[in-house]
Amino acid sequence: MSPIHAATTPVFEIGPASITWRGSGQTLRVESWGESAVRVRCVPAGDLIDTDWALLPVPDVPTTVTVDGPDARLVNGRLTVLVHADSAYDAQAGYQVFRARLEIRDSNGRTLLRELGDGGALKLVARNFTALPGGSHHLLAAFESPVDEHLYGMGQYQQEILDLKGSTFELAHRNSQASVPFVLSSAGYGFLWHNPAIGRATFALNRTEWVANATHQLDYWVTVGDSPAEISRAYADATGHAPMMPEFGLGYWQCKLRYWNQSQLLEVAREHTRRGLSIDVIVADFFHWPELGDYHFDEEMWPNPRAMVEELRELGIELMVSVWPQVSPLSENYPLLAKENLLVQADHGLQPQMAFGGPSLFLDPTNPRTRDTVWKICKRGYHDLGIRLFWLDEAEPEYGTYDFEAYRYHAGPVSEVGNIYPQAFSRLFYEGQVSAGQEDIVNLVRCAWAGSQRYGALVWSGDIPSNWTSLRRQLIAGLHMGVAGIPWFTTDIGGFHGGDARDPAFHELLVRWFQLSTFFPVMRMHGDRLPFEKVTAADGTPREHSGAANELWSFGEKVEEILTRFVWVREHLRPYTRSLMREAHIGGQPVMRGMFYEFPHDDACRDLADQYMFGPDVLVAPVLTPGATSREVYLPAGASWTHAHTGQIHDGGQWVNLDAPLGSIPVLLRDGALSHLIGTI
Repeated sequence: MSPIHAATTPVFEIGPASITWRGSGQTLRVESWGESAVRVRCVPAGDLIDTDWALLPVPDVPTTVTVDGPDARLVNGRLTVLVHADSAYDAQAGYQVFRARLEIRDSNGRTLLRELGDGGALKLVARNFTALPGGSHHLLAAFESPVDEHLYGMGQYQQEILDLKGSTFELAHRNSQASVPFVLSSAGYGFLWHNPAIGRATFALNRTEWVANATHQLDYWVTVGDSPAEISRAYADATGHAPMMPEFGLGYWQCKLRYWNQSQLLEVAREHTRRGLSIDVIVADFFHWPELGDYHFDEEMWPNPRAMVEELRELGIELMVSVWPQVSPLSENYPLLAKENLLVQADHGLQPQMAFGGPSLFLDPTNPRTRDTVWKICKRGYHDLGIRLFWLDEAEPEYGTYDFEAYRYHAGPVSEVGNIYPQAFSRLFYEGQVSAGQEDIVNLVRCAWAGSQRYGALVWSGDIPSNWTSLRRQLIAGLHMGVAGIPWFTTDIGGFHGGDARDPAFHELLVRWFQLSTFFPVMRMHGDRLPFEKVTAADGTPREHSGAANELWSFGEKVEEILTRFVWVREHLRPYTRSLMREAHIGGQPVMRGMFYEFPHDDACRDLADQYMFGPDVLVAPVLTPGATSREVYLPAGASWTHAHTGQIHDGGQWVNLDAPLGSIPVLLRDGALSHLIGTI
């Protein structure tokens, strides 16, 4: 027996640029949201919610909305949305049901996304809300999508997969995992899951599913474009453009775990000057403070930070300082922050959420009062001393255990809104710096979500191990982060932990990582090198340890010569890198781009995971395996390619085998670009 009988005529509400449908308890709205883009929202009961998690208001765009009986159509540029509605008697349920199914097409009439059908007797539900205690819902949204599409984006996950079709992802942040739920399809669309709830995304052959563990509303944004560049531009227009990278973001950054006193850090900076080595930024890492949450320098170890900043600036070096969102109950700021409800709250049990460095609670930057209060404290402790760069560590945040259901923010339970945290943490400092009159803003942060880019977020890939597998994964992470709208990306050169500064095997890994990072958006040395150095205060109190030396000259003359040469390669790249940062700022373009991005119609580029484009003109083919002294490189058709080391010109449309001794990395220049680099790499 068929479950459906006797359809009746549905009703739409039509606006100048929107379609609204109601039925079976749901309110569904499709509305134009930028050129060739729409926002889709649906609530299971009540009114639609005007959340602004990542999407910004956009200007009105020409839109045509028409209705033909049970079908409504919205046309905006290259994008068309069809909504087909019906109502029918469900014999098994014994009552009338009302349904609407949404489909997105491109300007050629091709279906790009379509909500999952009911399957007849299967009674499948594309927008499946399951009520939870407290009024929220578990949400599953299911779509049919092209079987042969190739997918990229979603932020940073520690894996070696470039084409994401067939993959599943946890929508949650962890140390070294940044979930940025935007995906770009080779079929010609981009999709943002505009929901910060903890959940999951699955891109299977038979369906695409997005899950929010707890939410009040379905909310997503879709754009259609003829190229990845068009899609990226539309996405940046909708969620915000990165600022223009300051000049000090274009060169070399020096860091280690950790310079633990003022004289040590200054001596490293002076040594760079004595050796004539270019350096733009040096970093004061964590535990330069008395207690977590104090947000100022420990006077014993750092007796005159203002003078330190002034000397560094005379040397042409900016100081970056680490700021953690943890607050110890021993901190001088704890009474104020706790009393004013400016800290993350546990729904049950004891409050401490992290134990590294002593029990602590996390700031709650989703609260505007937290952002205002903490910036005032950090302004006194850092910005008023002339410090303009902040390293926003622990930004996921990194709970001692990732029990997301246990905690609550000002914006709501973590299960509902948890992924907004790193964006709000970046926002705290960005808005504070702007209010203090600063214009050249870039802050290093360990996590991001959609929209983080507009707050000057330079994302690095977290506490990754020092090994070859991790090196390969950081290349993939950088490409996906760029697609996900975060153009500023970097890693700890050499990996964060496990690298022994005395080990020749680590030296090889470090050199290859350093070469690769020369062609990253930001080139930054960091790591917790072995052997450790114990640190104690004057009274004998133990302090957080320091790693082994991690400077260019710390690994022997042969390594120093190679690293020094690539620091100067980075300098030679400065005008080009500046132009790429301008493209990121104005056009929303990634700085490092997968081969698929620059050559979307070349099938050989669909899944090339071990080479990439640094902007439009520089093909980078790093050595990613130990002991290798040559490698295969694919040169796309339609261009000539000049080997930056030898000057040899190769035709496109072929694979070539290129020498890659330890001191060299295969880099190819497109159609004669950047000829001044020939012979330097």
